[in-house]
Amino acid sequence: MLSTALIVGAIVVVAILIVAAWSHSRRLRSDAQTRSERLHEQFGSEYDRTVAVMGDTPSAERELAARQKRVAGFDIQPLEADESERFTAEWLAMKATFVDDPSAAIHDAEAILGRVMEARGYPTGDFEQRFADVSVDHSTALERYRSAHETSLRDATGEASTEDLRQAVINDHDMFAELIEEPVPSPAVAEVEPAAEEVTVAAQ
Repeated sequence: MLSTALIVGAIVVVAILIVAAWSHSRRLRSDAQTRSERLHEQFGSEYDRTVAVMGDTPSAERELAARQKRVAGFDIQPLEADESERFTAEWLAMKATFVDDPSAAIHDAEAILGRVMEARGYPTGDFEQRFADVSVDHSTALERYRSAHETSLRDATGEASTEDLRQAVINDHDMFAELIEEPVPSPAVAEVEPAAEEVTVAAQ
C-alpha cells in the first residue's frame, strides 16, 4: 500500500510539474507575442525593415530594444518657441533656394534636420546612428527621411533628377514637422516647370 501511495504521489508531482512547465511556457510565449506587438506598433515599417536586415525576428527585436534603451538615456526636450521659429525660418529659406540650386537645397534640408535633432537632445553622429535614434519616437516619418537621404547620396553622383530632389525635400519636411512639434507652412517646394522653368508652390 505504501508503495502504491508513493507511486500515486510521484505521478501527481510529475503532473503538477508538467502543468507548471506548460503554463510557464505559455506565459513566455504570450509575453513574447505582446513584446513583439508593442515593438511593431512603435516602430512600424522600421520593425519589418530591421527583421529583414537582421535576418530573424529575435535579433531584430533585440536591436530595437537596444535602441529604446539608448534613447531612454538621452535628455530629449521640446524646442523653445524661439528655436522653433528660427528653424522654421531656416526651412523656408532653404525652400526658396530650391529652384536656383536643388542640390544645395537637399543638403541644406539635411543640415537643418541635424541641427533640430541636436537642439532636441539627440547626439550628433553618422546617418545610420541618427536613423536608429529617431526611429524610437519618430518611426512614422523615418522611412521618408531615409528615402530623402538616399536621394541625397544619388545626387552626389549625378543620379537624382530635379523631381527626385523636390520629393526628397518634401520627405525631409515630414521629419522636420515631427521634430519641431507644431504645424509649419506647406511642405511643397518650388517645382520647376519643364518648359518655362517657372516656380509653382503647391499647397497640400
